[in-house]
Amino acid sequence: MRIIKLLITIPFIINLAQAQTAPPADIATIKQSFKKLSVLGSVLYVAAHPDDENTRLLAYLAREKGYRTGYLALTRGDGGQNLIGNEQAELLGLIRTQELLAARRVDGAEQFFTRANDFGFSKGPEETLRFWDRDKVLGDMVWVIRRFKPDVMICRFPTTGEGGHGHHTSSAILAQEAFTAAADPKRYPEQLKYVQPWQAKRLLWNTFNFGSTNTTAADQFKIDVGVYNPVLGKGYGEIAAESRSNHKSQGFGTAKQRGQSFEYFKNLLGEAPQTDLLDGVTANWKRVKNGDDIANNITTAGKNYDSENPEKSVPALIQLRNKIEKVTDVYWRTQKLRELDDLIAACAGLWFESYATEATYALGDSITVRSQVLNRYSDKVRLAGISTQNFANGGQSLPANQLQQFTSHSYANKITQPYWLNAPHGIGAYTLPNDTLAGNPENPDALKINYDFIIEGKLLRYERQLAYKYVDPVRGEVYQPVEIAPPVTATIESKALIFSAGKPQMLQLKLKCFKLTTGRISIKPVGGWQISPSSIDFKDKRKGDEWTADFTITPAPNAKSSVAEVQVTAGGQIYTNGIQHIQYEHIPNITLFPPAQTRLVNLDLKTAGKKIGYITGAGDFVPDALRQIGYEVHLLTEGEIMNTDLSVYDAIVTGVRAYNVDARLAYEQPKLMEYVKNGGNLVVQYNNFAGLVVQQIGPYPFRVVNERVTDELAKVTFTNAQSPLLNYPNKITQADFDGWVQERGLYFVSDIAPEYQATFEMNDAGESSKKGSLITANFGKGRFVYTSLAFFRQLPAGVPGAYRLFVNLLSKPLR
Repeated sequence: MRIIKLLITIPFIINLAQAQTAPPADIATIKQSFKKLSVLGSVLYVAAHPDDENTRLLAYLAREKGYRTGYLALTRGDGGQNLIGNEQAELLGLIRTQELLAARRVDGAEQFFTRANDFGFSKGPEETLRFWDRDKVLGDMVWVIRRFKPDVMICRFPTTGEGGHGHHTSSAILAQEAFTAAADPKRYPEQLKYVQPWQAKRLLWNTFNFGSTNTTAADQFKIDVGVYNPVLGKGYGEIAAESRSNHKSQGFGTAKQRGQSFEYFKNLLGEAPQTDLLDGVTANWKRVKNGDDIANNITTAGKNYDSENPEKSVPALIQLRNKIEKVTDVYWRTQKLRELDDLIAACAGLWFESYATEATYALGDSITVRSQVLNRYSDKVRLAGISTQNFANGGQSLPANQLQQFTSHSYANKITQPYWLNAPHGIGAYTLPNDTLAGNPENPDALKINYDFIIEGKLLRYERQLAYKYVDPVRGEVYQPVEIAPPVTATIESKALIFSAGKPQMLQLKLKCFKLTTGRISIKPVGGWQISPSSIDFKDKRKGDEWTADFTITPAPNAKSSVAEVQVTAGGQIYTNGIQHIQYEHIPNITLFPPAQTRLVNLDLKTAGKKIGYITGAGDFVPDALRQIGYEVHLLTEGEIMNTDLSVYDAIVTGVRAYNVDARLAYEQPKLMEYVKNGGNLVVQYNNFAGLVVQQIGPYPFRVVNERVTDELAKVTFTNAQSPLLNYPNKITQADFDGWVQERGLYFVSDIAPEYQATFEMNDAGESSKKGSLITANFGKGRFVYTSLAFFRQLPAGVPGAYRLFVNLLSKPLR
C-alpha cells in the first residue's frame, strides 16, 4: 500500500518536464523564489485546448503575484491542424502537450489535462458533451481541483457560446459543474480515499476582446497585468509572448507587448471580488497555524540575502525548513517544502543530474546511470546517497567546486508509452488505465533518481528525472528522454493498404532490434484475405539491427475491409508494437510504440492518368496515399514550376493550406494558371481564410470563409449529377460518403463566381445548406478544382469513397 500511495502523491509535484533535469539557479530565480515562498494562494485556469490559455494572465499570477498557478486544458489539441509537419490526431496531441509544457516553463504555471479527446471542431456543447464521456471528464476535473486546491478558478470562455467552438463552451459548462461537485462528498466519492472535497472561493470568467467579439465591459472587475518585473527585466506582455510562441504547430509566434494592459473578469459562482482576485482568501502565512513566525523568518532571510554570496543564506533557510516541517496543513507544508528545498539547493550552489549512457534500452535491460554532483561554494554539503529502483550508492563529502561523478544502475521495467495511449479509445475520450492518472501531462512513473544530501546537518531528499544527454555540433548540449522499447518493433508506414480489382499488395514491415534476439514475425490470419508467407524467422539480431520483412496480401472476391495485426515472437513473448518518432528542435523527442497494424481496404477503383505533380503545403499524407493506388507522385520545386514543362503532369495538386504557408505561390500562381489554360488539371485542397498569399486562388473569384461541416455523417446532396467529378472514371454515389472520419470539410468557399459549378450541398444539423465544399470550372483547355473536403484525413484513414472521389478530381476526361 505504501508504494501505491507514493505513486499517487508524486504526479502533481513533478509534473513540469524540464528541457534539462536541474532547475534554474540564477539570481533572478532565487529572488523570485524568496518572493513566492511568502505566498500561500492558488489559481486554476480552465479552458479546452492548447493555445486557449491566457499566457499573460498566467505569467502575472505565477511570477508577479507568486500564486501557485495551473492551466487545466481539457484536451491536448489532437483534432487541430499542424503547420510544422504531417502529424495528426494523437500524434499532434503529443506535440501540443510538449508545446504547452514549454510554455509553462516560461510563464511559471503548471499544466494539467483531462482524458477528453479533441475530436475536431464542434459547433456546440450538445455535440461536444455527447462525444466526450461527460461524467468521466467532469470527474477528471474534480480530481484535479481536489488535488490542486485552487482558491480561485478562472475559465476562459462563457457558457453562452461567444467562444465559438463547442469545446470552448463545454469547458465553461463543466468548469461550473466541477466548481460545485469538487466540494460535494457525494460526487465521485471513490476519490476520497486519496483527497478531500474542496470548495474554491469563486469562479470567474476571464472576458475577452478578440476578433469581432468583445465581451469586456467597463463595469467588470479588472486588473492591470502589463506591469514590469525589474528582477526579470521584462513585463508580463513580453513573458506572455515568449510563452505563447512555443505553440509552433499552430503558427502562434506572437509579438511582445509592453506597457499597461488590463484583463477583465465576470463573476460566475461564489463571492465576487472587489479589489483583488483572491479577495477573502488569506494568501500568506497567516493562513496556517503559527505562520507569523515563518513569515518573519522568510522576510528576514530575504532581506539578508547576498547575491554575491548566496551560500550565506543556507543556515537560515535550513532553520526555516525546520519550522515549516511542523506546519499541520499538509497541502501547504508539502508545497512550501518543495519550493524551499529548491531554493536551498540554489543558494548552496548545489547542482546534480543523472544520465543514462545510451538513448534507448530494451524492456528488461539494466540501465547504467551516470550521476554528476557539484557543490560550488563550500565543503559543508555532504552526499548521503544516490538511489535508483534497486541500487544505492553510499555517502561521501563533496569538495568545493569539484565535479563528482558516480555510477549506479536502474532497470528498464516499462515500455515508453504515453499513459493515455496505452489502450484503444473512442472518438471523444481516452481510456485511462487508472483514474488517478488524470491531470498528468506526462507519465508520472518515468525513471527518476533520488539524491540525499546533508546540508547544515539536515537530511534533504531531491529527485531528478533520468535523461539522455549528448552534444550536438550545432545545438550544443542536448537533453532527451530515455526510451524503453520492446525487444523488436515492427513498423508499418501506412495506416491503410488499398486493394483494387483483386490485385495483391505487398505489406512491408520495417523491423528494428533493441537487444540480441531470435524470433519469428507473423500476421494474424484475417478472414477473406490470403497472407503469404505465414511467418518469417529471424536469428541473432543485435541491438541496432534494422531489416525489412515482406508479406503478400491478396483479397478474396468481395473481401471485407479488415485489420492486419503483426505479431513478433521473441524470448517466448509476443509483441505487437511498431515504433514512432516525433522530432522537432523546440520540444523533446517523443517516442511511442503504437500497435503494429494497418487497415486492409478492398475497393472498386478505376484510375485515369498516371503522373501527378504535388506542391507541398502544411503537411499531409496525400502523396503517399496516391502512390499506393499506382500514381507516380512528384513533389514539385519552385524551379520546376517556373522553368519546366508542366504539361507532363496529368494533374497538379496543392497540399493543405499551401496558399497559407508557401509565400512563393504568389510568384508561381501565374504559371499554374497557364498550366490549366493549356489543358492541365489543377486540384487545390483547403486553405484557411486568414493569411492567404494571393488575392485570388482560382481563375475566377471565390472567397474562403470560416464555414465547415463537422458532422462526418452529414447528408450530402449532389447538385449536378452529370458532373465529370461524379462520373469519371468512378461513378460516385451516396455510399461513397460512408465511413468518413472527424468531419466532411472545413473552410468552405463563398461568393462563388458563376463560372464555377458547385458539386455538393451539405450542412450540419440546424444550419442552412452550404455549396462551398467542392467547386470546379473549365478555364481555357483545362480544369480547375477547389475542394474543402477533408481528404487529408480521409485518405490516410483508408476511407474507400474518398479515394474514389479524389481519383475523379485527378482525372480530367477529354472534351
